[in-house]
Amino acid sequence: MLFTFQLKTPAQGLMNITPEVEEAIKESGVLEGICVIFCPHTTAAITINENADPDVKSDFIKGMDRFFPDLREFQHCEGNSDAHIKSSAVGASETVIIKGGRPLLGTWQDIYFCEFDGPRNRKFYVKVM
Repeated sequence: MLFTFQLKTPAQGLMNITPEVEEAIKESGVLEGICVIFCPHTTAAITINENADPDVKSDFIKGMDRFFPDLREFQHCEGNSDAHIKSSAVGASETVIIKGGRPLLGTWQDIYFCEFDGPRNRKFYVKVM
């Protein structure tokens, strides 16, 4: 089954989308399988990261800005080349195992939508198999 979710994003940041993924799995009725979480945007991404310390999310963005800065010599006319590079570095999707009708995540893991060029109205897909 394929599920589509909408979200409004900040200028940059990580939004926890684990509840939406759990909702899709529950609605699908799949107890054992996999799900793919996919971002159809070229300036956003999907990742799995720590959920315990909220500083991890802000540190993630600070690190991305440091390693992928917005350089004056970029030629892309929209002025968001750094966001495109960040998106490619993180990746457009994650695959998660489903066990017992739930995503199989570590104790400190959640699934995040990464915004690098907001604020925007975004969507992401969850395919449950």
